[in-house]
Amino acid sequence: MTTESKWTAGKIRALKGRGKFACLTAYDYTTARLLDEAGLPLVLVGDSLATPMLGYADTLPVTMAEMLHHAAAVARGVKSALVVADMPFMSYQVSISQAIENAGRFIKEAKADAVKIEGGAFRTPTVKALIENGIPVLGHIGLTPQSIHAMGGYKVQGKKPAEAQNLLQDASALTEAGVFAVVLECMPPALGREITRAIPVPTIGIGAGPDCDGQILVTTDLLGLFSEFTPKFVKRYASLGTEMNKAFAAYKADVAKGTFPGPEHCY
Repeated sequence: MTTESKWTAGKIRALKGRGKFACLTAYDYTTARLLDEAGLPLVLVGDSLATPMLGYADTLPVTMAEMLHHAAAVARGVKSALVVADMPFMSYQVSISQAIENAGRFIKEAKADAVKIEGGAFRTPTVKALIENGIPVLGHIGLTPQSIHAMGGYKVQGKKPAEAQNLLQDASALTEAGVFAVVLECMPPALGREITRAIPVPTIGIGAGPDCDGQILVTTDLLGLFSEFTPKFVKRYASLGTEMNKAFAAYKADVAKGTFPGPEHCY
């Protein structure tokens, strides 16, 4: 791999206005390798791993140690895509110095290429400090899962005019602070379109309509691996959970019947 073939924050930013692009999450080496081979420009090690990978009820319990572990595995599986590590709850909120230290660990220890933090205009001092210290930042506004208690749960954001105006201002503030792109989560399509047209960096939508510059989904949702709850914005491209259950049941039956292992499986 040459440096020219590696996606960077600058290259993602330059995708603005050049067509739609797809992004996905990855939490392990094997999935990261397959996503990279598929040509996705950006792979997010989301704190969304909390539920499908770690069994938590939401993203809030995820620790830095857990995120570093998964980010490092993903980075080992990727050659070309930009690897963005999600900074977990309370890893950047206490102080700017805390944010720099923890973001630096993602870059230095896990070999991620950038970090993502949640929050709008009030988060710009942190964003600026990270960028000044050589750490690219992906912004995230709209429904921000780390703030679900303050938001009163998982609700569509920006439905009221005042809320929509605040999100527009948040997107502009983050852009001025230097983010290379902004994730827009769970907002009306009209607002997703308006923000996309208003800022000079790419928007990456998840439940924000078709007019964002890019789209991202949680890979386990896309593959049908996590069936407890499917958000409205998810399109399932496979039903691997069902297929896995069939395979496990068939294996169990073969062992019980004594048909596995057969002669062809023996040395």
